[in-house]
Amino acid sequence: MLGGIFSFHTSWKDRQDTYRQKPLPLECTSLNFRDFQFAQAMLFAIEEINNSTELLPGISLGYRIYDACGSIARGVRVALALINGNEVLSALTEAPCTRPAQVQAIMGESSSSPCMAISTVIGPFHISMISHFATCACLSDKTKYSSFLRTIPSDYYQSRALAQLVWHFGWTWVGAIRTNDDYGNYGMAIFTETAQHLGICLEYSVSFFRTDPPDKIQKIIDIFKASTSKVIVAFLSHVDMDVLIQELSIHNLTGYQWVGSEGWISDSQIAAMDRHHILDGAVGLSIPKAHVSGMIEFILDVKPLNSSSNEMFPELWETLFSCKFKQSKSSAGNQRECTGHEDLTGVQNSFTDMSLMPIFYNLYKGVYAVAHALHNILSCNKTCNNKMQLDPFTILQHIKNIKFITKEGDEVYFDENGDPAAKYEIINWQPTEHGIVDFVTVGLYDASLPADKPLNLQNKSVIWAQNSQQVPLSVCSEKCLPGTHKVLQKGKPVCCYDCLRCAEGEISNVTDSITCVQCHPEFWSNERRDACVKKVAEFLSYEEIMGALLTAASLFGTCITAVVAFIFFRYRKTPIVRANNSELSFLLLFSLTLCFLCSLTFIGRPSEWSCMLRHTAFGITFVLCISCVLGKTIVVLMAFKATLPGSNVMKWFGPTQQKLSVVGFTVIQVIICILWLTISPPFPFKNFKEFKDKIILECALGSAVGFWAVLGYIGLLAMLCFILAFLARKLPDNFNEAKFITFSMLIFCAVWITFIPAYVSSPGKFSVAVEIFAILASSFGLLFCIFIPKCYIILLKPEKNTKSNIMGKATPKSF
Repeated sequence: MLGGIFSFHTSWKDRQDTYRQKPLPLECTSLNFRDFQFAQAMLFAIEEINNSTELLPGISLGYRIYDACGSIARGVRVALALINGNEVLSALTEAPCTRPAQVQAIMGESSSSPCMAISTVIGPFHISMISHFATCACLSDKTKYSSFLRTIPSDYYQSRALAQLVWHFGWTWVGAIRTNDDYGNYGMAIFTETAQHLGICLEYSVSFFRTDPPDKIQKIIDIFKASTSKVIVAFLSHVDMDVLIQELSIHNLTGYQWVGSEGWISDSQIAAMDRHHILDGAVGLSIPKAHVSGMIEFILDVKPLNSSSNEMFPELWETLFSCKFKQSKSSAGNQRECTGHEDLTGVQNSFTDMSLMPIFYNLYKGVYAVAHALHNILSCNKTCNNKMQLDPFTILQHIKNIKFITKEGDEVYFDENGDPAAKYEIINWQPTEHGIVDFVTVGLYDASLPADKPLNLQNKSVIWAQNSQQVPLSVCSEKCLPGTHKVLQKGKPVCCYDCLRCAEGEISNVTDSITCVQCHPEFWSNERRDACVKKVAEFLSYEEIMGALLTAASLFGTCITAVVAFIFFRYRKTPIVRANNSELSFLLLFSLTLCFLCSLTFIGRPSEWSCMLRHTAFGITFVLCISCVLGKTIVVLMAFKATLPGSNVMKWFGPTQQKLSVVGFTVIQVIICILWLTISPPFPFKNFKEFKDKIILECALGSAVGFWAVLGYIGLLAMLCFILAFLARKLPDNFNEAKFITFSMLIFCAVWITFIPAYVSSPGKFSVAVEIFAILASSFGLLFCIFIPKCYIILLKPEKNTKSNIMGKATPKSF
């Protein structure tokens, strides 16, 4: 015996109980054609099994079906009646209870909440309950609902599939409405959780129940009207959608893209009620289409006069054809009399509509699951063991482990939670020319596929809301293009943000970037801030104008020095050349040549060797140069001291001592440079801090102490030379070289004193240019001040190039 619980009615009349007598049974109202179809599908499966010679041979399946009237309390009551074998009487009676007729399993209910209540009650008795339409994920909890199984997938998969469907179309800002029961609340909770992981935000989420008062329904309508989202996810049962669509039609709420759950998305009755085309273009998940040969004909083959044992069929017939049977209690005189032979052909209503065939098929599979379990328990082959006592627990375990293939070729089995494999079709509501909605399958969802491939949309044109061919846009904020990043708006969901341009040196190369990525130090962001481009490496090169001019000045100074050296060598025996140690003069010219040439080491791409060479060469050549000038200055002082009576100074500072002094001063600088190069030498360095968009290639000092020691030593010798030359400037001589040395040292010191602030404040390659300029300026100062006056005498005033003129013995000129 199989039990069945269906809601042939969806509501009941309210009554006031006095609690002084036993309450009357519920008076059910609002006939529900759908559940009549479900009951017929169950009867079809039972009759097919009874007529089969292969399944349960010699065993007949019976059934006992009750109407729950949409009431959870009544559902629990009839479930207890089924397992106890007690009849549910429609009126008070004194007749004794009929004999027990305990059922082996219960088919139904259609909704999740009644299933939860019923399964909680019958679970301890291990009575199997197989639902064809209860999808709440909560029913997979076997600790609470141990004997519950179903042939429809759990909403755990449907809710996740709906979220992935919404995400697939780029809708990140949606509204949601749910049935205010376990089906809607649990389903929407899983949808919300999955949506958050996918980056989808809910502008609102409201609950709705068909019995809600008008003011609450009005609040929901107002929320719809005030929202900015254009997509509504509706996790509703078909009964609630029936009521909601009527309210939406009253307010003409069109233009929204609806996403529906399997509870209503493939229901043609709802499509027929949508006369204002509010739901046109809706997409959602539906149980895959099914076909069972002979089922449609059986469902429509209703014989009310032959169904005296079921009082529901006459009532169904009266509703279908708007007539009354003679024995009907509610017979009215103004209605025609039913004959029982009326023809269903041409009748168009929800009873003749077969759009719920997948659900009928679920019932069919549930009945067959019980039959196969019984077949195994009774060890059926050609005959079955009729004497075996059937135990509910054994039946339950066999149903859980059952695995068979239907005559349509579909495999039926239950997982550890009592759920079947989750597969859905993606349905699109496409209106036809005749105003009828066509449910077009545009994709599939298979939860058994890998996590990144369960959703498979076919290449079919989808019709969207308002018959649009374009996918609707439903976002709180437009996408942030590459080069910008998202900044959340205060007090709003994460989908509401502003797009700010990336800062300099940062990029974003993807759409909707959360942050901007810092470019590598050697790269810089382009103008659009969507790519890092390599920074321009900047250094003082020979190719640029400034480098070329400094190179030309260096070579020009070298040439001038060579020309002066040639003149001096050509006239080396003349008094003016011999007057102040010609050897020191030639050594000074040689050191000036090196000074001019060492500036070239500062030009070009810095390398490890060039960095070490430029500072040490500069330091040593300049010390050599200043040492020669210092030697010449001391010679001038010593020469005039030697003219004093009894003076023997020159023997202490002769040519040999002069050379040794130059070598000594230079060796000290060499030692400083060696220590510098040994401890912390200069090295090539990429300066990223000076400029944002350029790399400055420069020579790091290594040891700042070493650099300033080299520079300080040059400055010390220059100051000493300047002081001595200043003291000797007024000594009597027609050609007192000390005056020119004083002036040259004045230029030298002025150049290098101004060099320090200019060098420190100059950016990048300009600091190198300042240093080269200081080297060339001081070198030209020494060359011009010391040697040009002598060249002038040698070349243009040869008459003054005499010993007597140089010694100051010429005849004085009168003024």
